[in-house]
Amino acid sequence: MTLSRDQIAARLADVGYIADGELATAIALMQLLKRALLLEGEAGVGKTSVAQALAAVHATGLIRLQCYEGLDQSAALYEWNYQRQLLAIQAHRGKDAAEIEEQIFSEKYLLERPLLAAIRQPKPPVLLIDEVDRADEEFEAFLLELLSDFQVSIPELGTIPAMSIPHVVLTSNGTRELSDALRRRCLYHYIDYPDVDREARIIMARIDGAGAALSLQIARMVESIRKEELRKVPGVAETLDWAAALVGLDVRDLQGAPETVYDTMACLLKTREDKARMTREVTSRLLAKVA
Repeated sequence: MTLSRDQIAARLADVGYIADGELATAIALMQLLKRALLLEGEAGVGKTSVAQALAAVHATGLIRLQCYEGLDQSAALYEWNYQRQLLAIQAHRGKDAAEIEEQIFSEKYLLERPLLAAIRQPKPPVLLIDEVDRADEEFEAFLLELLSDFQVSIPELGTIPAMSIPHVVLTSNGTRELSDALRRRCLYHYIDYPDVDREARIIMARIDGAGAALSLQIARMVESIRKEELRKVPGVAETLDWAAALVGLDVRDLQGAPETVYDTMACLLKTREDKARMTREVTSRLLAKVA
């Protein structure tokens, strides 16, 4: 069953992810066309959370491949259980070499890694290929077969087609430019920092005890902080940490607790330079704008 944009947005909201209309549309097209979805945006805007929310919506598993420089097929797709293979070779010493080779390069000795595991599930999982821009271009090229045909090739076993087509989400922080070939195989959406109203809704959905008034104050304060010249702009995850801290400290109005607001800035500011920049005077100036 194909869900509409509004249905998808509602189901995401039910599991705590507040999506805007464009993202809900991109996910609707992803489901309709059975295409991978490439999400780009600054770190901390909620790209990974989209995959987690989709897994919750579909009541299915989340398989995550965290990309890094030097990632290769053995870490992403499969590798052989070399210890068991060596034991099998020793146990069958003296037998025909071809027979031993056929036995040790069988499913029994195969170790699944995320990509292979994702296409061998009877129920489609969500496959999160996280921070694909951190991997090398060679690995990016390797992904093309999976994203085009939903199959993988293992020299010793041949081509393995997907048992079910996973819901594939790729994320990128833009540390390097991705290839046109990869982009052609994906739908695309850029996730920006949420506006004040949506961030307030996110806070209310995720933090127990955060009422509408406090959530709106927090969202407005974070928006003002993001406009300062910071080295590391706080993302949604930092906003939620801060909101949870304020609620836990029984703050109900930011303007009524300026010292607590300043003291809890550690939830938002993650570098020495940013902490030094956000002085009490700056914090008071920004807090004065929060109604």
